[in-house]
Amino acid sequence: MGHRTVQKQYRLAKRKDFGKVYRLGQSFANRQFVVYVLKNPGTEKMRAGVTVSRKLGTAVFRNRLRRQVKEIVRLNADRIAPGHDLVIIVRKGAVGLSYRELEKGLQHVLKRASLWIANGRP
Repeated sequence: MGHRTVQKQYRLAKRKDFGKVYRLGQSFANRQFVVYVLKNPGTEKMRAGVTVSRKLGTAVFRNRLRRQVKEIVRLNADRIAPGHDLVIIVRKGAVGLSYRELEKGLQHVLKRASLWIANGRP
């Protein structure tokens, strides 16, 4: 149970939190992802939620995609600018991509949003 609780602070889980990010946030997109970003001075880290449209496939498929994207966010959490809430929407362009390619695509869209910290600085 230990490692799960550490990750909780990075999670955007409540419907109202998602709604707030959609309503008030800025969006950035590429072919694989749309990322909505909202500054949240209340968090010292960043919080992220991932959504995958039903159009993209079965629940099993969507959940696997969601888990992969969450894992990419988790492993790169220290390279994503703190103090933001993110909603990451997986687009059709992400279907069939390898983990590496997903990571590249997400990195690209986060750079667009000026949230990617390269070598320790934004």
